[in-house]
Amino acid sequence: MSIDLTPLRISKQYRRLYIAGFITALGSQATYVTVPYQLKNLTHSPLDVGALGLFELVPLVVFGLYGGVLADRLNRRRLILSMEQVLMLMAGLLFVNALLGKPQVWVLYAVAFLAAAASSVQQPSLSALNQTLVPHNLQSAAAKLSNIQGTSAMIIGPALGGLVAVAIGPSFVYAANLVTFTFSLALLFSLKTTAPMEPREGGDLHALTAGIRYAYSRPDLLGTYIVDLVAMIFAYPVVMLPFVAAHFHTVYALSILYCGLPAGALVATLTSSWTRHVYHYGRGLVAAAAVWGLGIALFGFSRSFWVVFAGLVIGGGADAMSGVFRNTMWNESIPPEVRGRMAGIEMISYSVGPTAGQFRAGLMAAWTTLRFSLTFGGLACTGSVVAVAAALPKLWAFDARSDPNVAHVRELRSDEEW
Repeated sequence: MSIDLTPLRISKQYRRLYIAGFITALGSQATYVTVPYQLKNLTHSPLDVGALGLFELVPLVVFGLYGGVLADRLNRRRLILSMEQVLMLMAGLLFVNALLGKPQVWVLYAVAFLAAAASSVQQPSLSALNQTLVPHNLQSAAAKLSNIQGTSAMIIGPALGGLVAVAIGPSFVYAANLVTFTFSLALLFSLKTTAPMEPREGGDLHALTAGIRYAYSRPDLLGTYIVDLVAMIFAYPVVMLPFVAAHFHTVYALSILYCGLPAGALVATLTSSWTRHVYHYGRGLVAAAAVWGLGIALFGFSRSFWVVFAGLVIGGGADAMSGVFRNTMWNESIPPEVRGRMAGIEMISYSVGPTAGQFRAGLMAAWTTLRFSLTFGGLACTGSVVAVAAALPKLWAFDARSDPNVAHVRELRSDEEW
């Protein structure tokens, strides 16, 4: 159980960005579970809660792609800072709305839309900056550290957020989120100003289409996006957790269930030293996504609280390994000059997928039953992932030891000093 901390030791800038990201994630994750809980109490409708995904879908697609273009054109540090301030403003709106005698449902939907837009613009710059702050040969270690950062926040944030929201009220969660944004902004302001990107010919549309052409030229890369997209569309369970927890009639059920996915992800990451011997990242990704689907199917089908929790743990561990293989493949094989645009396309897979998935889960639960919606989704995920692997043989054949794109990026970054 050893995690390589070298990226944090050798790069002060990466260390600051990493800590700031963790602090932001703590507050954001607490808020993320509180908004659907508050909406459930206001509307008592799985469909209305699932509809949050529709309000996030369009900004995730549009602003994710455009954010990728901006990440390859503008000062990434400045872009990250400005969007962090917008996200803090959204937390403030949630706090004020929660203090009202009758909180407005439309505010929750509006904030979901605007926060998704700001996050989508910010994320490609974060991904691209993380790549440049870590040496090429340490990208796998950085991917695991990223998993630890995210899963730890997903354990602590939802556990505290779910418990506080149920026991005290949503307004306290939103107030805490404002505090976490204050600390993260202080760290982000301490980052060195990054060099502006070199001017490129053509406008934003030209840059976007060039990025899409690059992605299309690499079926192995497209495969990583498609696998993650279909896995999340069919088997994203988080928005339905308040309804699952309600079956067990305990105050702690929601908090514990919210911990299931990140707990599994954290354990899998801490025991992931075996992945250093895996070079077929595509095969690892496909296998992990298939297991994710099976874990969610178990979660949806069982009536036992601890079996339900175990299904989430299995799914979370598999999703973490999928993330390690994806991120390592992306950062080892995508040239820095298009990394931002590819990160924008990545937003489609790992953000739009869950957003569409929560609407699918809510709609199917409203039409059939919650149990059928979750169980069917998990099994459909596994079947779809296997079909994608069969349709894209280059994803299955990817080998980091002989891939020309990995060799090209390694050569490009060989003269960097650390």
